[in-house]
Amino acid sequence: MKKTFTTILPDKVGSFCAASRILAGLGLNITRVSYNKAVDTHTLFIDVDGDPAAIQQAARQLEEIGYLQNKNRGNVILIEFLLRDRPGAVQPILELTSRYRFNISYISAQENGTPYQHFRMGLFVENPEDISSFLQQAARLCDVRVINYNPTGKVLDNTVFYMSFASRIAEQNRLDEEEKARLIVESNRIMELLNQQNKPPYKTFDYIGKFAEGLMKYRGAAYQPRVTGHPLAGGLKLTVVEPPSGSNLCLIRTGAGLLCFDSGFPCYGGESLDCLRGLYSGFDSLPRDLLLTHADVDHVGLAGSFDRVFLSRKCYDNFVCESRGQPNLREQNPAHAPYVRISKILSHYKPPELEKMRIIGGDSAPCRQPVEAIGALELGGLTFEVYEGAGGHIAGEVVYIERRLRVLFTGDLFVNIKGFMPQQAQFNRVAPYLMTSVDTDPALAAGERQAILKLLDPGPWLLVGGHGAPMTVTAG
Repeated sequence: MKKTFTTILPDKVGSFCAASRILAGLGLNITRVSYNKAVDTHTLFIDVDGDPAAIQQAARQLEEIGYLQNKNRGNVILIEFLLRDRPGAVQPILELTSRYRFNISYISAQENGTPYQHFRMGLFVENPEDISSFLQQAARLCDVRVINYNPTGKVLDNTVFYMSFASRIAEQNRLDEEEKARLIVESNRIMELLNQQNKPPYKTFDYIGKFAEGLMKYRGAAYQPRVTGHPLAGGLKLTVVEPPSGSNLCLIRTGAGLLCFDSGFPCYGGESLDCLRGLYSGFDSLPRDLLLTHADVDHVGLAGSFDRVFLSRKCYDNFVCESRGQPNLREQNPAHAPYVRISKILSHYKPPELEKMRIIGGDSAPCRQPVEAIGALELGGLTFEVYEGAGGHIAGEVVYIERRLRVLFTGDLFVNIKGFMPQQAQFNRVAPYLMTSVDTDPALAAGERQAILKLLDPGPWLLVGGHGAPMTVTAG
C-alpha cells in the first residue's frame, strides 16, 4: 500500500530524523521526500510504501508527536494599514499584533510620495474571533482594510503557504477536507516536477490558481457557451457547443435520436444539460448516444446522462483502472499525473458507469501504425468509420469519419487555436504549462494528424476538433 503523509515539522534540528525513525521502525519504505523552504518552512511530503496496518500505526504515531496537519490549523489574512509616513508609525500595530500572538508571515511597505504608507501584513490566524477583535482595535489606530492575499506573488508565505493556498481554492471550488488534502499533495508534485526545469515555484501555484478560477468563474449563469450550427448532407445539422472551459460538445439530431461527440467537464454537467434541453425539444426523452474521442477528464463530463457510451478498448481500460482505484492511462505518465488528479478534484469528477459502455474495437496493446481502423458504427442511418491513434495525445484516442456527410471528429488531435473564444484561449494556456505538454508524445501526435488527413477523400471536409470552432479542410 502507498500513502503520502503531509507533515508539519518543527523548524529545528532532527525533525525529519524523528519522522524517519517512526517509519523505519514500522518497516515502511520511504519512496519520495519533498521539501522546499522557499515555499513553506514547515511542510514536508513523505511518500511511503508498506503494510496497510503499519501505515495506520505510523499515522497515529506522527499525529501523537504533532507532525500531521490539523484541520483547524488556521489561515493567512492579508491586512492593509494606512499609516502616516513618519518614524514609529507602525509600532502601535506591531504591539497590537504581539498582544494577540499572531504570527506575521508577510510584510510589505514602501513610500509612495504621499503623506501615507500602505503597510501590508499577512497574519496567521487560527481563531476568527481573534481577528475580529484585532481589527476593531486596529481601526482605532488607523484606517484598516482586509484584502485578498494572492500568495503566488514574488514573496511567498513561507510558514503556512500550502494550507492557505489550498483553503482559498477549496472555498472557491467547494472542496471537502479530503479533496483539499489531495490538492496540497498534487500541487506539491507539480511544483517539484517544474522545479526540476528551473521554473519558479510561485508561477506553478499561480497557474494552478488560474486553472481553479477558470473552472469556477463560468458556473451557473456565467456558463455562456458559443453555439454554432453547420448544415450537413441529407438535411442534417451539426450543432457545436463550445464552453468557455473544457471540450466541445458536438451533436447531430437523427431520426433515431441524438448523437453527441464528447461532453465537457463534469463540473458543468447541470449547465450543459440545461443548454442541450434548450437546443432540443424533449431532450430528456430522446434516445441519446455519446461517442468519446478519448478519456480525458474535460471530455467525459456528461457520460452518465447518455444511454450508451461508445469508445475504444484502451479508453474502456482507462475507466476500468479508475473503477478499481488505480491510475488511469494519463496518470501513468508521471509528468501528467498531478495535473490530471487536480483536474479530477476541481471538476468533481467521478468515473462513469462501465455498464453503459460499448467497445467499438481495438485492443489493449499499442498500435503499430499512426492510425489503425478498429471498426465502424451505424447509428441513426449514419455510418462512422472509427480509427484509433497510436497515443500521441493519449492512448485510446479515436477519430470518427462519416464519408457521406464529409465530416470527421478528431478529439484533441486537432485543436483550432485560432478559432478560440477569448475565454477558451485564456483557459487553454494553463494545461500546457502544468503538464509541460498536453500531448503524451508530440512528434507521434503530429504523425497521427498527417495520417488522418490522408484517409479523407479529395475535396472539402468539415473537421471538428476537441476545442475551438470547426474547420474546413481540403483533402487531396
